[in-house]
Amino acid sequence: MFPPPQPALAPNSLAYETQPLVKPTGFREYDARWLFGSEINLMGVQALGLGLGTLIHELGVTPDIVVGHDFRAYSASIKQALANGLMAAGVRVHDIGLALSPMAYFAQFALDVPCVAMVTASHNDNGWTGVKMGVDRPLTFGPDEMGRLKRIVLDGAGRGRDGGGYRYVPDFPEAYSKDLTDRPRFRNRIKAVVACGNGTAGAFAPRILEALGVEVVPLDCALDYTFPNYNPNPEDLDMLHAMRDAVLASGADVGLGFDGDGDRCGVVDNHGEEIFADKVGVLLARDLSTLHPGATFVVDVKSTGLFLTDPVLVANGAKADYWKTGHSYMKRPVSQSGALAGFEKSGHYFFNAPIGRGYDDGLVSAIAILDMLDRNPGRTLAELKDALPKTWSSLTMSPHCADETKYGVVDAVVRHFEAMAAHGDTIDGQKIRDLVTVNGVRVTVEDGSWGLVRASSNKPELVVVVESPVSEARMRDMFRLVDDVLRSHPEVGAYNQSI
Repeated sequence: MFPPPQPALAPNSLAYETQPLVKPTGFREYDARWLFGSEINLMGVQALGLGLGTLIHELGVTPDIVVGHDFRAYSASIKQALANGLMAAGVRVHDIGLALSPMAYFAQFALDVPCVAMVTASHNDNGWTGVKMGVDRPLTFGPDEMGRLKRIVLDGAGRGRDGGGYRYVPDFPEAYSKDLTDRPRFRNRIKAVVACGNGTAGAFAPRILEALGVEVVPLDCALDYTFPNYNPNPEDLDMLHAMRDAVLASGADVGLGFDGDGDRCGVVDNHGEEIFADKVGVLLARDLSTLHPGATFVVDVKSTGLFLTDPVLVANGAKADYWKTGHSYMKRPVSQSGALAGFEKSGHYFFNAPIGRGYDDGLVSAIAILDMLDRNPGRTLAELKDALPKTWSSLTMSPHCADETKYGVVDAVVRHFEAMAAHGDTIDGQKIRDLVTVNGVRVTVEDGSWGLVRASSNKPELVVVVESPVSEARMRDMFRLVDDVLRSHPEVGAYNQSI
């Protein structure tokens, strides 16, 4: 139906208007991202829809799909092109309009539709677009599905079928809002800064939280796809500083910041201090394991070791399993293991029943945080944070390493630490207590200090994180150990930052 896409085409040309453009690097491990115009054109998006529809039939899934789009100048046209390709492939499209990613995931359940394709570039700069896809709710595509989709699209193997169709689902945000607010209001007064970075969440988050009784202080909630203040990214310092200033100026109890498509929520305490997402996860695990003793949590390998050692979690019989970084990777074990929740250091949280449905939803996360505050009257968020055992943690460090060599380097580092553990070697006089190798290697020694090396999922980089519950000096010791091993590989370049 379509010729095979081209990896590059010149805009404002006959070829650009008559051939699909799809840059191969846009297919990532668990979603797709392109610069619209220079890396993918509308015909390329149609080819993507045709390929996705072909894959849906190949997998034997009922050919019905939810589509939605985020608030960018071009997202609606991209969604329509995607829908055209899906319909040409014999898929029935259920369009929920402007939406958050978790709203599209919710629609799979509310409309009883198995598949989803959400057009969003999340927190990326203006100019980017992308698609988050799945065919098995609440899961989204991982490397196997993305690899197969890439081959279908780039080989021009999409196939047309009869039976496609389109329907617009009116007022669907109201169904999503009702689902989140059909519960008791908070018992205690809570004042919250709600920061949306002028992204899609601004249309929904303030009124949903107000309906639950929150006194909302809106911050950059007016929709503006130019992102005039900062990108809607709760890990971005500009957004965090704006949240801090608003919390201090308003006397709010908490600052809640949502990313561009609403599947993550960042947190600033009542003193205006950021709480890293993995530490927020520990606070939530404390709160939830008190209600559900013996609960299991899944956490990504970049996250704090407190999930294993925190005395409150230990007393509550909570269990923690470390797993691969990446929202698509994390959803699988959370869904399949029966864990109560999953926490990723980037801020993607996944709650199973009775809290959520297994997918990442920044508003569900925000409500869980507010429930925790509501269950602790008289204690501020800063006090809850300060009650955690002290740890010294690095930021995520990313030394350059080419895509062609990074996985080989990580495999060699894994073998190095496995050999040390097998021989009983010590690190600074301490035995290796644990090795986690599901995603690179996370090596933990007797005093609980640990270091992680893994390959970045979408950049020519490695990922390095270190932490110690003992001292800053021990954290630096772990970094020196990891760095010495990496320096034995000439393929590893400079760090984006160090400690």
